Amino acid sequence: MTISVWRYSHLILAVSSFILLTLASITGIILAFQPVSERLHSYRADQFDSITLAQSLPQLRDKYPGISELSVDSHQSVLIKGTDADGEKLLSYVDPGTGKLLGVPEPKSEFFEWVTALHRSLFLKETGRFFIGLTSFLLLLITISGTMLVIQRQQGLKRFFTSIVRENFAQYYHVVLGRLSLIPIFVIALSGTYLSLVRFELIKSPIISSDVDFDAIKTEPEKKATDFEIFKTVYLSDVKSVEFPFSEDPEDYFTLKLTDKEVTVNQITGDILTEVKYPTTAMFTELSLDLHTGRTNIVWAIVLAVASGNILFFIYSGFAITLKRRKNRVRNNFTADESEFVILVGSENGSTFGFANAIGKQLMAAGKSAYVTELNNYKVFPKAEHIIVMTATYGLGNPPTNGTSFEKLLEKHPQNRNVRYSVLGFGSHAYPDFCKFAFEADNLLAKQKWAVPLLEIHTINDKSPEEFGQWASTWSQHADIPLEVSAELITRQEPMQSFSVVEKTMVAGPGESFLMKLRINGDSNFTSGDLLAIYPANDHRERLYSIGKIGNDIQLGVKLHEHGIGSEFLYKLDSNTVFDARIVENGHFHFPSGVPSVMMISNGTGIAPFLGMIDHDCPETKRFLYCGFRDKASFALYEKAIKQSEVDGKLASLQVAYSREGEKQYVKDLLIKDQELVAGVLAGNGVIMLCGSLSMQKNVIELIDHICETRLGKDVSYYQSHGQILMDCY
Repeated sequence: MTISVWRYSHLILAVSSFILLTLASITGIILAFQPVSERLHSYRADQFDSITLAQSLPQLRDKYPGISELSVDSHQSVLIKGTDADGEKLLSYVDPGTGKLLGVPEPKSEFFEWVTALHRSLFLKETGRFFIGLTSFLLLLITISGTMLVIQRQQGLKRFFTSIVRENFAQYYHVVLGRLSLIPIFVIALSGTYLSLVRFELIKSPIISSDVDFDAIKTEPEKKATDFEIFKTVYLSDVKSVEFPFSEDPEDYFTLKLTDKEVTVNQITGDILTEVKYPTTAMFTELSLDLHTGRTNIVWAIVLAVASGNILFFIYSGFAITLKRRKNRVRNNFTADESEFVILVGSENGSTFGFANAIGKQLMAAGKSAYVTELNNYKVFPKAEHIIVMTATYGLGNPPTNGTSFEKLLEKHPQNRNVRYSVLGFGSHAYPDFCKFAFEADNLLAKQKWAVPLLEIHTINDKSPEEFGQWASTWSQHADIPLEVSAELITRQEPMQSFSVVEKTMVAGPGESFLMKLRINGDSNFTSGDLLAIYPANDHRERLYSIGKIGNDIQLGVKLHEHGIGSEFLYKLDSNTVFDARIVENGHFHFPSGVPSVMMISNGTGIAPFLGMIDHDCPETKRFLYCGFRDKASFALYEKAIKQSEVDGKLASLQVAYSREGEKQYVKDLLIKDQELVAGVLAGNGVIMLCGSLSMQKNVIELIDHICETRLGKDVSYYQSHGQILMDCY
């Protein structure tokens, strides 16, 4: 059964029963304290569990000849009925060991009686009992559907009690308290349902009667009651009641109502006259009463009170979650057919729509037509120029409910023009398959002929406003559309720092690459793979460059573009020039520690961060470098440093592809020859890192996906979501 069925069932059941469920929970909390109150006034004797009928009954009968009945209540207090020596009515609690009178029963609390009537029947007699029974049944279904939701959320039964990522108060405690209260609430619901079925005779509970053969009753050998075998083997703790013979006539007998059967005993010989086992339905009825009321155990009664209180919280938090989801509903000003920008959202709880709507509003504020919808509403968008996919992942790397049909729809409805796409994944590192479905969506789009990547896939951990702001800024630069993301979703940028140019290589003209070494004026922590953000026009336009850390300096590899505001700005900086920029932490692309091997794949200036990573002192990690350049002259800029790394033993192997001379290869061609090594790195818990152009990323990921499926039996998104394939492409 799909998650959507469980979720909608859970919601419908809660909505349809919340009024009666609220009333039943409030009265249930009150009634849970009735056993506690009664226990405080109980007369349970010491060593009650060790007293037999042989030790108690004869003594009580000698002391109170008019005794007619002995009963044991749920608190194991012994109550006797009959007449005393003066012929007066006797009703008192006694010590079963000594026969001492302990006290008389107190009148039942009118308040608890009133609450009980409200809890059982709403003062509507049988009609009310029917509605309360129906409420118990609905609570049972709510418990089952809620359990299934938690199992799917936690990625299986084995992870049922693993930690929960805290997204918001209502949702977090709805799950946490739901898991802790699951068993008592299930017991409340099941026992209440069973008792209602018995009440309306949908479950038959036969009446027990002992059919004594009076002609077979013996009058000898006569025995004392203390010598009756059954009296010596039955303890008071097993007794519900004992009816004494009315006279000394042999046809009058003892009737023992025990916890599991009814026995009649000859009062003269001690012979068992009849023995009738209680039917299973009767046993279940008693058990259901004990479990539903907590009448036999104070601790369980308190557990029931807490569970009933939690039901009230679940009603509140459940509606709070639902209202929040509805609050995030899409409000579009443009239709799908007339929009230039289409934002497709995959979200299980609706929170991702908040981010999508924020971007949609900004696009419309910039004069663009934007349309936000669910992934399952994907179709041909005739005027679309950009498609943005914002999606969470559910369960074991599965798509959220509103994204389950995306793959089929993507194949069924190819766009009729080239469309640029971007994928943004939302998830939490607390789960093993971090953003797995987002990686799958990105890989699916990469295989479409009409799809042109605008930038590489980005991921957001725990709805981080900083990471979302970084993506929004990057997307804004590539799309050339200024965005001012809502302050509710993003915090302010870090302050700028001062940088000095240490050295820079020269180029003959646009199209060639240059190396640049920078030094931070002041303290700053950074590492290879982080980003340098510059603002060449002193406005909102930001340009990001991947950093290689050499010693304590920053090394950049930059391709000079004609009219490129970022590359031209940097190239015009002379040695010792000081300018302002900032470091952007790019944690998802840091050199992994503690792994046996790392395969670094780049083309063009994407090699810059790898130069710093190769320079890292990590002798335990085997490093392989695959890089692509136009020609040997392009590679010459980096060749000396890389060759020295080979000599120093920091680089296990180097493979270079030239696209415009010699064999005219690309990086993908090098990897095709070394498919066994690629598979070995992933199978051995190693890491593959990609940095360079998006077209290179697309081709390489397609190849790695093929290698994963044919050699490892898993798709590439599995390794992406588990941090074994890291990408920083542009």
